[in-house]
Amino acid sequence: MSGQPFYLGTFRAGGGPPFAGLVLEGQVVAVAALAPLCHRLGFELFQPESVLGLLDDWGRNYPALERAVEAIRAGEAGGLPFIAEAQLQTLPPVYLPRQIFCSGANYKKHVVDLIVAQGGPHLAGKSEAERREWGQRRMDERARWGKPFVFTKLPTSVIGPYDTLWLPPEVQQADWELELGVVMGRPARRVRREEALDYVAGYVVVNDITARELVYRPDIPEMGMDWLASKNAPGFLPMGPYLTPAAFVPDPQNLTVTLRLNGQVMQHESTADMIFGVARLIEFISAHVQLLPGDLICTGSPAGNGMHYGRFLQEGDLMEGSITGLGTQRILCRLEEVPGRPEPTKYASEEVG
Repeated sequence: MSGQPFYLGTFRAGGGPPFAGLVLEGQVVAVAALAPLCHRLGFELFQPESVLGLLDDWGRNYPALERAVEAIRAGEAGGLPFIAEAQLQTLPPVYLPRQIFCSGANYKKHVVDLIVAQGGPHLAGKSEAERREWGQRRMDERARWGKPFVFTKLPTSVIGPYDTLWLPPEVQQADWELELGVVMGRPARRVRREEALDYVAGYVVVNDITARELVYRPDIPEMGMDWLASKNAPGFLPMGPYLTPAAFVPDPQNLTVTLRLNGQVMQHESTADMIFGVARLIEFISAHVQLLPGDLICTGSPAGNGMHYGRFLQEGDLMEGSITGLGTQRILCRLEEVPGRPEPTKYASEEVG
């Protein structure tokens, strides 16, 4: 569908239950209220009460929504109960995903910056320019011959686009990672990258918050990274404000990801810098697991994380994250109040000596 885009979201009026809403120019109508209009136009809506329900039958629901929007804009819809979005509570657009997959180290400039900063025995004696050139060659080789690094995240970490992020008091290095989120619209198993984008329902803004000091376990280094502790606290995945249908995102590798912290730009990069694009990620993930409608894939974060600046999230910080055509989320950070506030995590290896 060409022309002005429409969006889908999940909303709540007063203390009522969540509902799927169609968003047009800042006005929201419950998708369920469109059912009579769609029927009159020769379409049926299936499970219109929730966005996840719509995604379960996206192949039939999207054309119905598309035709309904055409009728609304042509003045052929009659009096629909639209309400200003500002009068509603905006929840995560997919409320909530069944499965969440995250791609790590997936932006070239970000990984090269880490290589330049951290070096290693194999780069001893090389200048910064030589380390950067080596890193760029490695990233080109990885894109050509390598494979993505993917881990999972829990749905209970998801919050809405204007919610408060309650920082756990035991976490001292909570970091931002603004990312392009991909929402599946069809079951996918062993999908080839040439066909992968046909399985996408739409795109969202996500922020993969990370507790940096909990990523590695010094007490058992042979076990690798601790994704449970470092990635899954409540609120560690703000999502939204909307699900933008894929028809309005002709090229997911041509979007700009921007994060501002208290008004200062910290991340500003094109999704063209991904090592593995959206299609390749879907191919890789679906080769290992069964993807379901409504599943979320977080595609990795560009350069400019707090680790880069040596500055982490604090009480009172405001994060504003936007991606071209997908809207802007605004997340206020507050310190979680816990009775008998715990001390920062200490591992056995740190306590010895």
